[in-house]
Amino acid sequence: MIFEGLPTTPRSEELVDKAFSRAARAGRAKRGHEAQESMLRTAGNVLSDNLENVVTSWPDFGFDVDPFYYELADAIVDVDRLRQALSQVMWAGRQIEDLRDEYTTKIRNSDVDTARKHRKQAFARMADVMDQIESDLRYIGDSRDQLKVLPEIDPDEPAIVVAGYPNVGKSSFVNRVTRASNQIAEYPFTTKGVQIGHFDRNHVRYQIVDTPGLLDRPEDERNDIERQAVSALEHLADAVVFVIDPSGDCGYPLDVQLELREEVRELFGADVPLLTVANKHDRFEAVKAESVDATMSVTEEENVEDVLDMAVDAVGYEPDLPTRDGE
Repeated sequence: MIFEGLPTTPRSEELVDKAFSRAARAGRAKRGHEAQESMLRTAGNVLSDNLENVVTSWPDFGFDVDPFYYELADAIVDVDRLRQALSQVMWAGRQIEDLRDEYTTKIRNSDVDTARKHRKQAFARMADVMDQIESDLRYIGDSRDQLKVLPEIDPDEPAIVVAGYPNVGKSSFVNRVTRASNQIAEYPFTTKGVQIGHFDRNHVRYQIVDTPGLLDRPEDERNDIERQAVSALEHLADAVVFVIDPSGDCGYPLDVQLELREEVRELFGADVPLLTVANKHDRFEAVKAESVDATMSVTEEENVEDVLDMAVDAVGYEPDLPTRDGE
């Protein structure tokens, strides 16, 4: 996952202590101007290199981050604020490089006592630069801690999103059709685990996503963060399976369930096919034909694979397969 490998972000004070400690060790091995210059260059290099590493460890949100993960990240942290913080850290690294080079020249063109004063002045100015980005480093570190636990979803793999009110059988359906390696991932903005499973059809790996806390109630009942998370799912879904329970045992009348279905249909738009599947067909006698595309009973294991095949057909994914020359 794109944020999973992000390294821990050092704090400003931690970097300054590290840089000046190494500088002191470097200075002890030398004398006169050489000692002052060695201390200056060591401190400057430690600070600038570490700050550069902080920035380059992050993907470029403008080019490297899929829209799904961009919106998901922005639902958790303020991506604009994060990018600004990374920019400030890059600026600080360049400032410290400039100070290193400026005071190296001053040290070389002065007597030993003055050289020592120049080195101390350079250290003070470097520390001041680091103080200016203290809050930026902290924000980057906090963002890293929140984003690295996002669920692993591959935006390049075909994905089927399962929606519908609670207790209609969505999670049971996902559990039934996914293999044993499926995982339960936690979005930081939902109170329930988001289940992400996988299954194969014709040598193609599909993702199937159940999103309790997001697509199991009307839009006006979601908070701002949940709305943005749903917006991220719009970039991911290749098809939606909307599960209803016409028996009413789920606690929601059928007409209310169908109202949510139309809201979900509008949310994902005409380009994303939506299949309406009536679950628990062993517990109701009839459903209006225009209301559903298929019926099933997950508990009785009836028509489940047929529903899955319909979803795969709705996705219509055609992988780019290698061909022999001339074909």
